[in-house]
Amino acid sequence: MTNKKVLFIAFAIEDERQRDFLKGQSLSPRAPYEFVDMSVKQPYDSEWKERVRTRIRRSDGVIILVSENSLNSSGQKWEIQCAKEEKKRVLGIWAYRYDRTNIVGVNTKVWSDKNISDFIDSL
Repeated sequence: MTNKKVLFIAFAIEDERQRDFLKGQSLSPRAPYEFVDMSVKQPYDSEWKERVRTRIRRSDGVIILVSENSLNSSGQKWEIQCAKEEKKRVLGIWAYRYDRTNIVGVNTKVWSDKNISDFIDSL
């Protein structure tokens, strides 16, 4: 059996439900991966940032849930910046069918099992 890959999920708190749907995909017994995130509902402090950086360092890659909420999410922006600083491979996934928001520097694709699986397999 191969080692389980760990993926960090960066998302805006307003997209928490979409994060839950994404995490649900890893519940299958055959899924060779797990998702982690560091969602908070209070202000970000240096301790939170250090814990996020540690989690991102331990992750094989980062999936970014992209929506119009991403544009105003300081926490998500920081997580993306941290992933880039730690030289982690990232994949943007549009959180909603009708929302095609772009984040500069993030390659974003349609949410599909194939797109997510291909990314995970490439790590």
